[in-house]
Amino acid sequence: MTTPRARTQITDDTGKNVALNVRRVRERRGLSTYDLSALLQEAGRPIAPSAIAKVERGERRVDVGDLTALAAVLRVNPSALLLPLTDSAAETVHITGVGAVGADAAWDWADGEMPIQRIEPGDPAGELLQFQVYARPPGRRMQFYPSEES
Repeated sequence: MTTPRARTQITDDTGKNVALNVRRVRERRGLSTYDLSALLQEAGRPIAPSAIAKVERGERRVDVGDLTALAAVLRVNPSALLLPLTDSAAETVHITGVGAVGADAAWDWADGEMPIQRIEPGDPAGELLQFQVYARPPGRRMQFYPSEES
């Protein structure tokens, strides 16, 4: 006799965001789970309609390949699936591995603009520069120019 497997339940904040956002974008695009499954099949990343429904209910984990394929066929950037649809500094969002941060800071980080950690005034440790060096390709880093007063 086999014991029924316990249902997977996604409990981390980012996983919950992905579940909500896949459903939100799919519905706004007017797609059924069958339509989305067909698009994923065409893209070479098949996910059954029942598995998409499980993703949306937070009962199936999404790996990195699934996330990028979902973002591509839903025609959004991956951060649109990872974060809540708010960028208000007054609203707090929860990011797995980070905790609670302002929604604006979360989006700045996800879009590669700023590190998620707070930078001290004047940035004495060069955190912004380090973030740019390690997080962005050379052509996409902020350009720092000396001031004209120098």
